[in-house]
Amino acid sequence: MKKLSLVGIASLLCLLGACSTTQNSAPVLERNADGRMVEVPRNAAPVALKAAPPAPSGPGYYTVKKGDTLTRIALDNGQNYRDLVTWNNLANANDIKVDQVLRVLPPNDNAGVQVGSVPAQDTAVRASLTAPPPAAPAQSNKTGPRGDKRPYSEAALAELQKPDAPSPAPAPVAVATMAPATVADKAAEPLVGEESVSWMWPAEGKLMGSYEESKKGIDIAGKSGQHVVAAASGKVLYAGTMRGYGNLVIVKHSSTLLSAYAHNKTILVKEGQAVTKGQTIAEMGDTDTDTVKLHFEVRQQGKPVDPSKFLPAR
Repeated sequence: MKKLSLVGIASLLCLLGACSTTQNSAPVLERNADGRMVEVPRNAAPVALKAAPPAPSGPGYYTVKKGDTLTRIALDNGQNYRDLVTWNNLANANDIKVDQVLRVLPPNDNAGVQVGSVPAQDTAVRASLTAPPPAAPAQSNKTGPRGDKRPYSEAALAELQKPDAPSPAPAPVAVATMAPATVADKAAEPLVGEESVSWMWPAEGKLMGSYEESKKGIDIAGKSGQHVVAAASGKVLYAGTMRGYGNLVIVKHSSTLLSAYAHNKTILVKEGQAVTKGQTIAEMGDTDTDTVKLHFEVRQQGKPVDPSKFLPAR
């Protein structure tokens, strides 16, 4: 009877041990580095989550603040908002968020600012260009028997006694060359220096006060439909509507200078269009303001400056 009891107790302990082992090895759900739930054993080592890469910063980048728009950011940095969409892979130009870091200079900007990191494939190519060429394998004139095994025959013996044929010269290896790091659109659009830009007043009318930093420009009074002309030759960088500016035209004159024409009734030019000094680009109006006027700005490296430094005296 005691033997039976001991056997029963031993069996019960084995069952309990098996249950415990089964529970310990039962899979559990954990979140992996991609944010998905996966099954892992209980006794498995915890999954290490990858740390998010640090956000880029420094010259060439801008951190979005409350109230910013992509168009305004582009204007403040002397760029076209469409380029910002491309450089930052944005699906929607209106979908930017506070604290989001945006690239505001083109990749490999030729001003000497290194923006972002060098792609891995570019690094590999550069390494291949700077590495010394591999040493050519030593050629041997040995004519002894080859190391393969064949059944004995007169034909096989005669073949093995032939001298080795000279190895063909290795084919030349094509070496990739890298084009200079320039932006295609800049190469196709040579820009003049600041000193080469000739200016004129963008509209006839009374000057409504002098330049103030808070206004970022000057206001010229006029009549609805009055001609607004390009103050200097250049290329239309933007033609559209911006909050606070109404119907707005921005013309880029050099690599560092652009001019802005705001509150227009009608815009008469398109983005990308080349314009000449004195060409009519819009009609004066009162969009997004309380009176008919032209708000005129000159931006140097994206920053507002006093237009009187460029416009002729009148």
